[in-house]
Amino acid sequence: MNVHDKAYELANAIKTSTEYQDMKESRAQVDQDSSSKSLLEDFRLRQNELQQQMAGGQMPPEEEMEQLQKLYEQLALNPRINQLFDAERRLSVVLEDVQRIIAEPLQAMLK
Repeated sequence: MNVHDKAYELANAIKTSTEYQDMKESRAQVDQDSSSKSLLEDFRLRQNELQQQMAGGQMPPEEEMEQLQKLYEQLALNPRINQLFDAERRLSVVLEDVQRIIAEPLQAMLK
């Protein structure tokens, strides 16, 4: 058994999963609406900036965190974006499960 071949099989299984397809379709719907797309891009940009600050050891000001939370809440009122957020959450759960399963052999070895 070749581990790399199995990894490619897993990647293909993820791409054909309902969760991935739902997210891809939801993303396409958001991209077709210029207003929704612009709002989402602004949110993602702000989100990435704050995450980079935290990764660099800086805690962003609470005001910026609150603004991002409020923006998220506003975006969630947009049906297209809310559907995308939901699809992303479902795919994230699948990927977290896969990560946990893959990590099991390493965890067992470290015990």
